[in-house]
Amino acid sequence: MTDALKRLSEEGVAIWLDDLSRKRITSGNLAELIDQQHVVGVTTNPTIFQKAISSGDGYEQQLADLAAREVTVEEAIRMITTADVRDAADILRPVFDATDGQDGRVSIEVDPRLAHNTRATVAEARQLAWLVDRPNTLIKIPATKAGLPAIAETIGNGISVNVTLIFSLERYRAVMDAYLTGLEKAKERGLDLSKIHSVASFFVSRVDSEIDKRLKDVGTDEAKALLGKAAVANARLAYQAYEEVFSSDRFKALEKDGANKQRPLWASTGVKDPAYSDTMYVTDLVAPNTVNTMPEATLEATEDHGEITGDTVSGTYEQARADLDAIEALGISYDDVVQVLEDEGVDKFEGSWNDLLKSTEAELKRLAPSEG
Repeated sequence: MTDALKRLSEEGVAIWLDDLSRKRITSGNLAELIDQQHVVGVTTNPTIFQKAISSGDGYEQQLADLAAREVTVEEAIRMITTADVRDAADILRPVFDATDGQDGRVSIEVDPRLAHNTRATVAEARQLAWLVDRPNTLIKIPATKAGLPAIAETIGNGISVNVTLIFSLERYRAVMDAYLTGLEKAKERGLDLSKIHSVASFFVSRVDSEIDKRLKDVGTDEAKALLGKAAVANARLAYQAYEEVFSSDRFKALEKDGANKQRPLWASTGVKDPAYSDTMYVTDLVAPNTVNTMPEATLEATEDHGEITGDTVSGTYEQARADLDAIEALGISYDDVVQVLEDEGVDKFEGSWNDLLKSTEAELKRLAPSEG
């Protein structure tokens, strides 16, 4: 069997796992994935933590201790999630050291209810970096309009950031601009730019889900021929934008002072339509200096039957643009699609966070010591 994951890594794609739980940490599973399946990073989000903690597996003692101390539910969630991220960061520390800080990273997201509040997001990012207290942490900040200045300020404070929920090419360019602005602030403040890292999480599968639904409503042969093409085209054009920005004079001036490129990260890479290959958002997005964060099912599918044939992004930009233009010509508004996806993304994470609050609160009440 060909080692597709090894080949993927050799092509310059960092493989990160899009999942974390205490059981994955304590069972040795995370260490095994690092050792055997070329995993060099971990991403989390409110939905991942909601699933992990509501399963209860491995959290009972900490929840009982938190209940005994009568902490608030918000504090309990932060204590639990930062403990998992800290432990995962320690497991990944050798990778972090070996890659000079590029990989070996674990992401933790600011409270999604703050997505439209710049000042609170900056404060929360600073608090999370302090709480986890590991150099190989990335603080996740959503790429909302309020998130953009928060990204610049957080980077300017010397805190490494994973920018999440990017759907549109215009917003992605604004994210890269915020990163460069942040580096310029950090430089003014005398910080070591070489220690600041960032990835920009460009979401993939959800773009196909939304555009395919609209193409099916159009229903013509022309529309059907475009099914399953939008997400990969969108991501490939994002990589083209990345190449432009990080070869610019503005970045080169920062690079002289040790600045790192903000790598594109392909997120939401689990294929949702069974009609498509379950590895398409991996094999069709192979390009140097990228990250692909995969749910475990996608990781296993890639290992089992993924065909890695080298760079599948460079040289595809003309076709990618033609595909998106053809979709627009059918009356499907790109701008509307990406706004719908951003709004849904924020709402989904907020919903998961609220579910997490409720389930954790119920556990704290159940475990609270009886009076007397």
